[in-house]
Amino acid sequence: MSIILRPYQVDLVGRARREMLRKIKSILMVAPTGAGKTSIVSHMLKTAHEKGHASIFIVHRRELVMQSALAFQKVGVPFGIISSGFMADYSQLVQIASIQTLANRLHLLRHKPQLIVPDEAHHTPAKSWAKVINSFPDAYKIGVTATPERLDGLGLGDYFDSMILGPTVSDLIKAGYLSDYKIYAASSVDLSQVHTRMGDYVNSELASIMDKPKLTGDAIKEYQRRAPGKRAVVFCVNIEHSLHVAQQFNEAGIRAEHIDGGTDSSHRDAVLKKFAAGEVKVITNVNLLGEGFDCPSIECCILLRPTKSLGFYLQMVGRALRPSPGKKFAIILDHVRACVEHGMPDQDRTWSLEGNRRKEKGEPSVKICPVCFAALMAASSQCAECGNIFTQEKRNVDLQATDEELIEIDKERAKREFRKEQGQALDLHQLIELGKKRNYKKPEAWARFVFHARQKKKIGRG
Repeated sequence: MSIILRPYQVDLVGRARREMLRKIKSILMVAPTGAGKTSIVSHMLKTAHEKGHASIFIVHRRELVMQSALAFQKVGVPFGIISSGFMADYSQLVQIASIQTLANRLHLLRHKPQLIVPDEAHHTPAKSWAKVINSFPDAYKIGVTATPERLDGLGLGDYFDSMILGPTVSDLIKAGYLSDYKIYAASSVDLSQVHTRMGDYVNSELASIMDKPKLTGDAIKEYQRRAPGKRAVVFCVNIEHSLHVAQQFNEAGIRAEHIDGGTDSSHRDAVLKKFAAGEVKVITNVNLLGEGFDCPSIECCILLRPTKSLGFYLQMVGRALRPSPGKKFAIILDHVRACVEHGMPDQDRTWSLEGNRRKEKGEPSVKICPVCFAALMAASSQCAECGNIFTQEKRNVDLQATDEELIEIDKERAKREFRKEQGQALDLHQLIELGKKRNYKKPEAWARFVFHARQKKKIGRG
């Protein structure tokens, strides 16, 4: 059985092959959540198998092992599975492996892999991934990811020599491969007392702020107002928080289930099956249904877990963007103002192996006009829509003391403001200053990347 790739998938595979012909051993393939990276991988590994080459597709969770196995079966790729709880068949040329199990069973491999494909390749710096990849220095590595940077904002240039960029989220929405969306955000949130550790907020401190009956009650009200009866996934801070949120949804008459990494696999599978069938309306979770989880029937994403990670944010909202019959648009209920921190899900972003953006402390990229609720660049001194002049005011308001409805974000206006500001930076110096104003981690690297990209476009037009 063969798989029919979409045009942009064919292009990505072709560009990867050209890099390999140039003897580039380590390649990073970037495509948004929902772009069909597993289809691309199954095609590549089927081709490798037909040529008699051994290969390994590495994932980091059991759910992704099962998901990948189903995809490989559809295209007729013979494979073995190296993961706890599965019967291993080391005779197969193609292996689907969970990273932890593979790292402990490298000595059992019968075929030395010629191609290694790490899924969610932004995890590559982790010790277990490095151990596997470094064990086969002669193999080609093609990492796949939607977010090619680490949590701390550093790039992946130490692990990959070349980056291949696929379509943007905006491209895929326009082509109908992803669903359009509406996003509603809180007008304020106070995280000023929450510390950071390893690039993200300290979970225990987040829990003390977010795990409040009133906040959960507000989330339920907004769900009932904006997405009544729709299947929703809620991202929570920790297990206790997730259990409390599920309990309150159930008490409100909305059937909800909690799952996490420690949930019994059979129960977890049963919950997901009921959710897909519409019997369960809400699933609450902790760091489980972000990366790689594929359920097009998700109609609503509820964010109750603040994060400093752009990648984590895009993974969360990306769960709701897969199209499905009857879904006109996804609904994102952002109670933590992640879209203000990180921008719109389909905002054009500049990726680089060097890494280029990470906010530590500073103004967000978007702010909301209190008069007309327009979404504007944070540096704006006056609202472009209603003319309101912004005065200096306290940025943070106690989230627990507010009882405001979420505000719908005008995503197109927010993106236009973002592009306009960047377009007004005409030379390298102005781009560097803009990067500094936006609190990018490496403003000079970002500015050079954007500047050189502009020069290439000019040459192409000339």
